[in-house]
Amino acid sequence: MPRLRRTSSNARGKERERGAAGVLVAVMMLVLIGAGALAVDTGQIYAERAQLQNAADAGALAAAQRCHAAGTCSQSQALGWARELSGPNSNDGVSAVDSANVSNGQVKVVTSTLGTNGAGFLTKMFASALNAPPATVRAGATAAWTPPSSGSGFPLAISDNCFNLSTAATTAQVQKISYKPGGTCTGPSGTQIPGGWGWLDRSSPCVAVTATGNNRVGSDPGNNPPSDCDTILGGWKTTILAGGEVKVVFPVFDDATNQGQNGYFHLIGYATFKIWGWKFGNNGNYEFRNKASDPNMTSALACPRGQDRCIIGQFVKFETINSTGGPPSGSTDLGTVEINIIK
Repeated sequence: MPRLRRTSSNARGKERERGAAGVLVAVMMLVLIGAGALAVDTGQIYAERAQLQNAADAGALAAAQRCHAAGTCSQSQALGWARELSGPNSNDGVSAVDSANVSNGQVKVVTSTLGTNGAGFLTKMFASALNAPPATVRAGATAAWTPPSSGSGFPLAISDNCFNLSTAATTAQVQKISYKPGGTCTGPSGTQIPGGWGWLDRSSPCVAVTATGNNRVGSDPGNNPPSDCDTILGGWKTTILAGGEVKVVFPVFDDATNQGQNGYFHLIGYATFKIWGWKFGNNGNYEFRNKASDPNMTSALACPRGQDRCIIGQFVKFETINSTGGPPSGSTDLGTVEINIIK
């Protein structure tokens, strides 16, 4: 007759251990899937957030630049301008622009996930295995345009009585600003320092550092500019002859005090002047297209005689993006602004 085998207690324990190990492996698989979902999907969301932030920054800067150039803009115009650059500035080339709000010299742009076929959400790779819903990611940026409060450049200041750019215009009429013979657009009190035109004290060769914070900059008297401006004027000349444009940001003053080397100009802001020609001296780079027979010139704009001193051109609107100028400090808006992301 068959004999019954006795199963030892040790064997039964091993069978139970094998069953427990299976449960443990199943639980660990769920933990691993969850960890993968957390690591990979969170990384995907952060990457999407970075792309949307790039898109929001680009859209806000573009809208702010266009709004300032136009003089004014509506919400719908700002939204359209933001959409032109938001998508191309995402790494994947797609993003939705939810809104563009304009107020007090600022534009706030909010972007969100466009998703596959414009679905509006981001499908997560691993978390979907746990039946987690898709995610919509958003980012926002605010750009502001403000007049610069400081700068460094060509050492010449211009009277505010010469400034003729209206708020709605992008370019002003062409004009001649002269010191000799007879100063132009000087205002009832002269607003020019006797013994000089608008030449400024320099911090380095042919460069003056100015700011509207203290509103004062010293005068460098005399009929001629600093001799070391030859290289800069030569660069202007080369650019214009090649068909390019020379736009220079000049400090603008509304009053002047004292005389000669002891004189000071009172600065109110900065304006951009598109230069057509000049006569800062005789011969070489110190005079260029200052005669009536020169291209685009007329007898009213010319200053050809030996002691004539003038600059010829027109004021224009101008925007710089993320420049190095100082923070706003009450400068007058003269059509030249700095556009920066403020938050």
